[in-house]
Amino acid sequence: MPLPSGTKLGPYEVQSPIGAGGMGEVYRAKDTRLDRTVAVKILPSHLSDNPDAKQRFDREARAISSLNHPNICTLHDVGHQDGVDLLVMEFLEGETLADRLAKGPLPTEQVLRFGIEICEGLERAHKSGVVHRDLKPGILKQ
Repeated sequence: MPLPSGTKLGPYEVQSPIGAGGMGEVYRAKDTRLDRTVAVKILPSHLSDNPDAKQRFDREARAISSLNHPNICTLHDVGHQDGVDLLVMEFLEGETLADRLAKGPLPTEQVLRFGIEICEGLERAHKSGVVHRDLKPGILKQ
């Protein structure tokens, strides 16, 4: 069940859902300490009692925290609040690649630029021992 707007997770106030997938629900939220918009990923309630899912969520946090690159989302915080495991990440404004592709083909120059940026981020991750096995051009919508 999605978190309602206004839900507080520590200093983070949920504003709206962004998307959901098999391992998490992502929300736009306000960091009330630093007065900034963040993305909060939570482990869904149906997985919160699953030790394997919790371990995978923790591994994701450690993997993300080990990466620092302009083409990789920054992890700001990790925590547990009122039975909810959460990751707090940089909020990136804009449309997904999937949404952009729905409007038609990209010009060759953009394809090359986006491809290079994606590969640079993946190269940094791979050099840090992180292999992302689930790249998608968009966010799964609820």
